[in-house]
Amino acid sequence: MNKIKSYFLFSREHRSGIFLLFGIIVFVQLSYFFLKNQLVSNENHTEDKAWLLVQNEIDSLKHIQATKKDTIYPFNPNYITDYKGYKLGMSIQEIDRLHAYRKKGKFVNSAKEFQEITQVSNAFLSKVSPYFKFPDWVKNKGAATSEKFPKYLAKEKEKIVQKDINFASREDLIAVYGIGEKLADKILLEKEKLGGFVSMEQFQFIWGISPEAIADLEKRFAVKNSIGIKKIAINDLSQKELAKFPYFNYSIAKEIIIYRTMNNGIKNVDDLTKIKGMPNEKIKIIALYLNF
Repeated sequence: MNKIKSYFLFSREHRSGIFLLFGIIVFVQLSYFFLKNQLVSNENHTEDKAWLLVQNEIDSLKHIQATKKDTIYPFNPNYITDYKGYKLGMSIQEIDRLHAYRKKGKFVNSAKEFQEITQVSNAFLSKVSPYFKFPDWVKNKGAATSEKFPKYLAKEKEKIVQKDINFASREDLIAVYGIGEKLADKILLEKEKLGGFVSMEQFQFIWGISPEAIADLEKRFAVKNSIGIKKIAINDLSQKELAKFPYFNYSIAKEIIIYRTMNNGIKNVDDLTKIKGMPNEKIKIIALYLNF
């Protein structure tokens, strides 16, 4: 019993050592507690700061989107495409009325005439008409002599037999108003790359051809034969092969591969519009070169 009791009897040095050890333990625990809280606080502060920066960026993008206005550049309303009309805010019926009028070989020569043909609202006309850009001969036709009118209008009464654009020679193209040797070579090179043209609308996307030249082209030529046009199998070709198609590039080809993989293939034109980067203003033309 005395032996056991001796274990619980401490000298002054022992008691001092025990209290010192106890004090060290308490100090370490408190230090750990405060240091941990400080680290958590700093981490939270860093996260809050990072999130605040992200939120500020989001708010900034929202503000830009809310205040963003589409820039409208001067254009000839006679050559409004489906995509251009849609971007301007025209209805399908209004666009179709304009296209039906143009198919007759007629031109809109004023904002008032544009409204009469398309039946757009006064509000729409007042918004877009300041950007209408008609040829100089239209503006000056009241005082113009016959010599001042473009060649293709002076020959308007001439009986023109339309040729197939895919069989047009270099000389045939040079005879078109506004097309010289360089543009004729450019058109022939484009035809060679595509295997042939599928629509006269394609000339709107060849840089350097003026609206007046396009009008004369449409009078002299039409797409009558699609022999030689090689359609591409959009669901079978590799990315490298797709990128060779003139209306695609490497980036679009990559998006095509991704879309068709995730959606069990591309089935129709509507699917094309869902592909990132696809030039929607050319989509009707592109579709004519594809096999789905």
